[in-house]
Amino acid sequence: MTHPGKVLYIIVCAAGPAGHVGRLVGMAQDDGWTVQVIATPPALDFINVPELEQQTGRPVRSQYRAPGDPKSPPADAIVIAPATYNTINKFAQGIADTYALGVLSEAPTLGIPVVVLPFVNSALATRAPFERSINDLRAEGVRVLFGPGQFEPHAPNSGGSRIDAYPWKRALTELAELIS
Repeated sequence: MTHPGKVLYIIVCAAGPAGHVGRLVGMAQDDGWTVQVIATPPALDFINVPELEQQTGRPVRSQYRAPGDPKSPPADAIVIAPATYNTINKFAQGIADTYALGVLSEAPTLGIPVVVLPFVNSALATRAPFERSINDLRAEGVRVLFGPGQFEPHAPNSGGSRIDAYPWKRALTELAELIS
């Protein structure tokens, strides 16, 4: 399914696969999306900002714009990948202490489809706050790719071995299903 003229926000968090988010950008562009990359502030150390800006033709956003600065085009859909434990929990609680979380906090009530592709270790993924956050987000219509057959958490201190296998395409497949 192609999406000419449609805008996809890709929110990237500070996790191992973040350095390869350009793969997701390319796949989304191949599907016809105009892509706006938004990085959590810690993710800026994980990504190649100039390369992503060249790939998308748009500035990577990590902060609110100053008055008078141009606005990003409105999102038609959002993918958070890789999504960290911290971002997932804050999103579920409605905490908007960064630009990325501010965008996410509004999305469910604005009817913007959101897909979350975690990159979380099993020690964090089995904590009660995380499980509540997953359930709360799903109750609001957010598609969280977590659990058997979707995303399986990795053992603590083993994330580096899972970076190349991170299922970027799965996020777009789920998004296409969500918006069809």
